[in-house]
Amino acid sequence: MHHLSPNDWLEERLVRYDRWIKDGRIPFSSKVVPISDALESKQWILPTAQAIEILRNSRVFLLIDCECRTLFKRCDNPINVCFLVNDAADRYIEKGEGRQVTIVEAKALLERANEYGLIHLTIYNPEQYIYALCSCCKCCCHDLQLLKKYHRSDFIAHSDYIAVTDFNKCNDCGICINRCVFYARAIQNNKLVINEDHCYGCGLCVTKCPEKAISMELFVYRK
Repeated sequence: MHHLSPNDWLEERLVRYDRWIKDGRIPFSSKVVPISDALESKQWILPTAQAIEILRNSRVFLLIDCECRTLFKRCDNPINVCFLVNDAADRYIEKGEGRQVTIVEAKALLERANEYGLIHLTIYNPEQYIYALCSCCKCCCHDLQLLKKYHRSDFIAHSDYIAVTDFNKCNDCGICINRCVFYARAIQNNKLVINEDHCYGCGLCVTKCPEKAISMELFVYRK
């Protein structure tokens, strides 16, 4: 049970993450993981960049309700799409909380999250670098709120990819704009414009482009 108001809870997270990062206990709070449907099969050789591979390579994983959407209740997105891994999962299993699912079930849940426009984030803490894999929305997710409200871009690490658009195929329909959580895309003078510095490589724009004009490419210069 939470005893803090949503805003106080968010600010408590800000102070906690600042302390952990300053002390060198975590590299950042979370990292974007591109959805697997956005990647060509030849790019699946990098398991750290894909949510399903993170779960497959973990010792144990557990399905739980999204803490952020349960607390803030600002949208109707599904809440049963987040996972704890390894030691964090063990603690919940001991308490009889959460639900163990198969890789097949997990994949279906991650695909459902994509349909709702949720981005995959690996969550970090000092005890275990990746302890959770969450499918997040921009209105409730604590890290996305900290990014928007406090401009703390240092809390979220980009994925290893960037979304690249073939403007010869693009019809400027704007569907990708609504899919972009990070406001990297806009229509100006009836044409699509992109700010690549704002692209975190989540892949949401790729899976709904009707012209198949967007693809994910490795971005080797990112941290």
